[in-house]
Amino acid sequence: MHKPFTAYRIHQVEQRIVARFEEIALQDLSAGEVVIKAQYSSVNYKDALAATGRGKILRRFPLVGGIDVAGTVASSGDRRYQKGDRVLVTGCGLGEEHDGGYAEYVRVKGEWVIPLPKGFTTHTAMMLGTAGFTAALAVHRMEANGTRPAAGPIVVTGATGGVGSFAVNLLAKRGYEVVAVTGKRDAQDYLQALGAASILLRDEISYGSKPLERIQWQGAVDNVGGDMLAWLTRTVGWWGNIASIGLAGGHELHTSVMPFILRGVNLLGINSMATPRALRLKVWQRLAGDLRPAKLRQIAATTVPFDDLPAVFPGVLESRHRGRIVVKIA
Repeated sequence: MHKPFTAYRIHQVEQRIVARFEEIALQDLSAGEVVIKAQYSSVNYKDALAATGRGKILRRFPLVGGIDVAGTVASSGDRRYQKGDRVLVTGCGLGEEHDGGYAEYVRVKGEWVIPLPKGFTTHTAMMLGTAGFTAALAVHRMEANGTRPAAGPIVVTGATGGVGSFAVNLLAKRGYEVVAVTGKRDAQDYLQALGAASILLRDEISYGSKPLERIQWQGAVDNVGGDMLAWLTRTVGWWGNIASIGLAGGHELHTSVMPFILRGVNLLGINSMATPRALRLKVWQRLAGDLRPAKLRQIAATTVPFDDLPAVFPGVLESRHRGRIVVKIA
């Protein structure tokens, strides 16, 4: 455990972000009670922003990237975990303010560690990762707030991304009529295979300008933000739920209070990073059960070796990838 190991570390050098593979030691990692021998991680949009400097994600430098990890416990000062236990960690500040999953060894707080759900491998866990967890969290919160298949269609924006792909598949599996919104004209077969009942191309949407537009759906999972989210607030129906997840289309929201006070629309903020542990455990249990994606292998079809990690980031930022990318660390 005291031998050097490989990590993908992000530095700030004269206001520039420089990311590279390095040999580091355990004492170089952020503090924590549990050391995980990493087997797999994944690539999320946030990871690509952090590693390229395209987004201000990191809270300190240098920092090992990667907001996800799955592997086996190498050592533990937390009695809940024993050496050899298979575990996963997503979010919780990993790869943002705490050294993350892009390393052969990862040291984390015991409270963040999730025992691998029954029937999962560590590879399965990272095929899901933050994206699968976030989509499941959105569906869980929407259903807790009254969303039901019989009430009408659910629209999913940014549908070919990791979270969007999982949201389409999870909702379809549970019997919802899913309308998938995408900017990719060649994605129709992919989205229909995941369960989308219909496809709406982003550049064909007329957002309108009224405080309330014609009701089109009972709810939405939004990965875009900006004008798209504003339009959704005006087109979701009575007592509908909108799960707000992403901001690829902008962080501002220009709408009015009318959808909320005249139609009772609910805007549910989905923060997968800071999810309380009890809820986190519940959602992972559902991901191993009734929310397990039927098309997991189609959504997470790509696994790359650790050495190829840097080459993946540009395609993620330019939306050239569909679904999930898993990174094999071990």
